[in-house]
Amino acid sequence: MSRVIVITSGKGGVGKTTITANLGSAIAYLGFKIVLVDADFGLRNLDLLLGLEQRVVYTAVDVLAGHCTIDKALVKDKRQPNLMLLPAAQNRTKEAICPDDMKKLVAELDKKFDFILIDCPAGIEMGFRNAITPAHEAVIVTTPEMAAVRDADRVVGLLESEDIQKIHLIVNRIKPKMIQSNQMIAVEDILDLLVVPLLGIVPDDEKIIISTNKGEPLVLEENHSLPATAFVNIAERLNGKSIPFLDFMAVEENLFSRLISFFKK
Repeated sequence: MSRVIVITSGKGGVGKTTITANLGSAIAYLGFKIVLVDADFGLRNLDLLLGLEQRVVYTAVDVLAGHCTIDKALVKDKRQPNLMLLPAAQNRTKEAICPDDMKKLVAELDKKFDFILIDCPAGIEMGFRNAITPAHEAVIVTTPEMAAVRDADRVVGLLESEDIQKIHLIVNRIKPKMIQSNQMIAVEDILDLLVVPLLGIVPDDEKIIISTNKGEPLVLEENHSLPATAFVNIAERLNGKSIPFLDFMAVEENLFSRLISFFKK
C-alpha cells in the first residue's frame, strides 16, 4: 500500500503547494514512485509549479465522471520518471467532489505508487475535508507568523479528531537573522505551541521563487542549493532516516566570513 500523506496548513499563503511540489520531487529524486494529487479544485496551481501545465489533458473530475481512466489523467514528468501528477479541474468548485470521491481516486492509485501526496486547499471547509479523508498521515506547513501558527494549531485538532495520528510539521520561510533579533518567532517556540514533531525547516530564499516561476523544482538543479538540500533532507526524514537539521544561521555566517576573506585577499 502507498503512504497517503496530506499536505495542509489551515492558513493560505504559507507555501503549501510549493512544499508539495518540492517535497514530491525530492521523494522521486530518492527513487520512490510518487503521485501528487491536486485537491484544490477551482484554483489549480500544482501543475504550474511542476512545469506540467501544458501537458494536462484530463483531470480528477474527468476520471470520476467516467470520461477517462485514471491512467490517462495522470501527467508524467519526463524529467522525473518516478513522479506523476493527478491535476484538479479549474472549471469546477471544491463542492464538485465529495470525500467519498477522493477515497475512490486514492484507492485507484494505492497500489501503483510508494507515496501519494495530496495538496490540500487553504481553509477548513469542504476542500479540506475532501483532502484529509483518504489520508493516513499529515504534514502541516506553517510560517513563523502568529496567525499561521494559530491556524496550524486548529488544523492539528481537526486532524486528530479524524483519527490521523501521524502528524509532522514543516516550518517554511525561516529568516535566521530576524529570529536572532527577536523579530520572528523561533522554531522552538512554534514547536512548544503546536506540540507536533518537526519534519523540516525551509529557509526564505529567492531560489524558491525563481524555481516556482520557472516550473522547475529545486532538486532538478545540477548543484543542490541550500533550500534544495533542505527538501531532500525532509524527504529522507519522512522515510525514517535521522538527518540533522541545517543550521541556517551558521551557513549564513560561514558564507559572510568567506566573502570577507575573499575581499581581503
